[in-house]
Amino acid sequence: MKRKDKTEQSAVRLRWQRFWHYTRPIATWLLSIGLVALTVVVAVRFVLSHYISAVDPDDSTPYEVVIPQDASAGRIADLLYHACGEGEKGLIVSSASFKVYVDFVGKANSLKAGTYRLSKNMTIPEIVDVLTEGNPARRTARLVVTEGKTVEEIAKAIRENDAITTDADAFLALCRDATAFSKYSFIAELKNPGERRYVLEGYLFPDTYEIFTDSTPEEILDKMLTHYYEVYSGEWVTRAQELDMTRDQVMTLASIIEREASDPDDLAKVSAVFHNRLARGMKLESCATLNYITGQDRYAFSADEIKIVSSYNTYLNEGLPIGPISNPGAAAINAALYPDEDYIEDGYLYFCNANPKETRKLVFSKTYEEHQKNVEEYRQYWD
Repeated sequence: MKRKDKTEQSAVRLRWQRFWHYTRPIATWLLSIGLVALTVVVAVRFVLSHYISAVDPDDSTPYEVVIPQDASAGRIADLLYHACGEGEKGLIVSSASFKVYVDFVGKANSLKAGTYRLSKNMTIPEIVDVLTEGNPARRTARLVVTEGKTVEEIAKAIRENDAITTDADAFLALCRDATAFSKYSFIAELKNPGERRYVLEGYLFPDTYEIFTDSTPEEILDKMLTHYYEVYSGEWVTRAQELDMTRDQVMTLASIIEREASDPDDLAKVSAVFHNRLARGMKLESCATLNYITGQDRYAFSADEIKIVSSYNTYLNEGLPIGPISNPGAAAINAALYPDEDYIEDGYLYFCNANPKETRKLVFSKTYEEHQKNVEEYRQYWD
């Protein structure tokens, strides 16, 4: 009985050996196919997540991209990669991934010139679909922003430009929003943004902007803030550190200088006066800040107006106001950082207007007595 059991076991073992002999190649082949498939899946997922997918699925901010005529796929890839400005992630993860994709799907020669609004939450296939559909040229208009204009004055210029259809009220609302443009570090770093009249006041760099007539408020503000970021760099950053001033302090001081000095030759002198007063713990007592509070443009104010409670009132509060009161140009920013050395050394502490109908120059003095004499002489011309 035992011998029979052993015989049967040997027979079963032999059958399994024969079965495995014939099925092992198939199993090995199936396992190899599975490993290859798994490798392909992992590779595809890696490519999709690192090269084809959206740069930031949560960022729908529109960026304007202009594709010129006869631009190659490589040139278009570079434009997309650098579309969001220096130091920012582009609209695609890499130029190479875009080029490989359009070559692979056979659309390298189907990309069309035009002006497009694209965002970081778009995948490369989605971007390619938009670029192959094409986009007719958009009409443009000039928006002139002169030095020292306030946010409200810029909105007024937009409203009064018949060629521009942008909603000026929406523009102002965005300028108040403390989070709408927090992607810009100089906005995100602002102290007490909620207490300011306009969070973006001071950072809309003056220039002549070529914009599309149907631009959204976001597009216009992005263009202006990006321009400011490009201009305020290098030497100015280093100089501010030397003076132990934050960027916001520089822009606040520059905005006051811009509104106080009508003559370019007076910019550095006004800056020297304010630097001297700050160093001595004196209030700035700038009429420009009262103009900002009241919305008027005057040379003299009543005793009651001087006492208006506001974080912008430099007659009541020591130091700089809570934030900029205008959008200063390069000359005013430079003056804030490089005050007139002679006026610093000589200790000038006061200035006033002369006769505005005859000259834009200011009259400077070192002592309060000298200043009062100047005020008495020229007050009659300030109405």
